[in-house]
Amino acid sequence: MKLTYPAIFYKDEETGAYAVEVPDLPGCATGGDTLADAILMGIDAAAGWVLIELEEGRLAPVASAIDVVRPEPGGFVSLLALDMDAYAEKYGDKSVRKNLTIPAWLNTFAESYHVNFSQVLQDSLTEIYQQRHA
Repeated sequence: MKLTYPAIFYKDEETGAYAVEVPDLPGCATGGDTLADAILMGIDAAAGWVLIELEEGRLAPVASAIDVVRPEPGGFVSLLALDMDAYAEKYGDKSVRKNLTIPAWLNTFAESYHVNFSQVLQDSLTEIYQQRHA
């Protein structure tokens, strides 16, 4: 899933560092020593914010149109591009419990070989995911 959010950047004239706010993600703010660092930190902070929402079963907030975001004097607006699939693959760690049904004979076979059902399902789903997102 690819998402974009407008972010507001403010430069500190004394230090040259930048502060970053993402208005559509309440409380999402960060900064960087340079504009490039601030952009990367903004992407990381926004992706982390959205990942928590997704892991909690909520939808990612709808992004405002860039032309309706108004910075305070001295600030400017730019878009942050988030690759949520890559971010979740790297940082996502919340597990969810799933129940499944399999034939009794297959259960007997798997238990006799001490198969970890969760690991088999996770490996299989990861393989499918990688095939479809390659």
